[in-house]
Amino acid sequence: MKVNKNLAVSTLLAMAAGVWAVPNVALAAGYTLTDLGPLGSSSGAAVGTLGINDYGQTSGYAYTSGGSATNAYLYSGGVKTDLGTLGGANSAALGLNGLGQVVGYAQTASGNENAFLYSNGTMTDLGTLDSGNTSVAYGINDSGEVVGNSATLTNNTGYAFLYSNGSMTNLGTLGGTYSWATGINNIGQVVGSSAIGGSSGDQHAFLYNNGTMTDLGTLGGGSSTAWGINGNGEVIGGAYTTGGNQHAFLYNGGGMIDLGTLGGGTSTAYGINQYGQIVGYSLTSSGAHVAFLYSNGQMINLNNLVSAPGWGLADAYGINSQGDIVGDGYYDGQHYAFMLTPVPIPPAGWLFGSGLLGLIAITRRRNRVER
Repeated sequence: MKVNKNLAVSTLLAMAAGVWAVPNVALAAGYTLTDLGPLGSSSGAAVGTLGINDYGQTSGYAYTSGGSATNAYLYSGGVKTDLGTLGGANSAALGLNGLGQVVGYAQTASGNENAFLYSNGTMTDLGTLDSGNTSVAYGINDSGEVVGNSATLTNNTGYAFLYSNGSMTNLGTLGGTYSWATGINNIGQVVGSSAIGGSSGDQHAFLYNNGTMTDLGTLGGGSSTAWGINGNGEVIGGAYTTGGNQHAFLYNGGGMIDLGTLGGGTSTAYGINQYGQIVGYSLTSSGAHVAFLYSNGQMINLNNLVSAPGWGLADAYGINSQGDIVGDGYYDGQHYAFMLTPVPIPPAGWLFGSGLLGLIAITRRRNRVER
């Protein structure tokens, strides 16, 4: 099923004041929604998608025919490819790079779940740290460097790893007993979370750069988690506030910025593009769990930016430089993955925006003269 309808004019007017500051990104009058669909038979309804690159390729997982197992997939050019497994029943793709290489985890013939790299039609088992029995890969950059978490022979909770040139390296912790890495950019900066040690049991988001793991702190509460990083070194995730609620955050080198919520107590950011546009989920004041877009200092409910009858957009996991967004939600009560494509502002919208900017400029000039 595909839904392709424009946003109402009223939403365009509401957005107009906030779209001008983002360079080189398609200015959107709303979004069209594409249902990414199941693998195999149409009976496989539940799917998830966790990554998108600048070429519109996405990766995720979907039930196979019969609905008894989930397999990793790569969606490219309107075609969804089943990536298979490492000999077991299940797999899931959790990230991809600009070359269409995919990472995630897959069951082996022995039943263990190991991190994999899928490239040029082949799924490769990345193994584990120190003879551990499980691993998972969350992110990959365009150089083919992979990050994730691996158990070891003595620690089933595991450690963050960097896989490069055929070797898996333990990145250590912030003093605690476990860590995991969730993202890596093209200059090799890694983000994730680590236990911080002591008796609190808290974990903090970290930035790993040039061999050093830096604690990014929190929003005043005990714990935080980093989920992504862009090429500018901007980090996003979720962190607890002094009030005990988890809020989406942006870290840009000068500390964590609280992105707030859509009226509820909780939000988390999962993806960020090169222009600082951020996606994730938030609770609303009514308690609804909805996908959001954060752009130009404003958090927007994505359900208000797309006309897709029967759909409820719950989580947004990735956004590329063109502004395409992927996530999952519900259609008629069934769990589905979606991709949102920006609808460019039509000429009338540009004229409105140009007039608005001109009016603002004139008003500012008059204010200066009157002073």
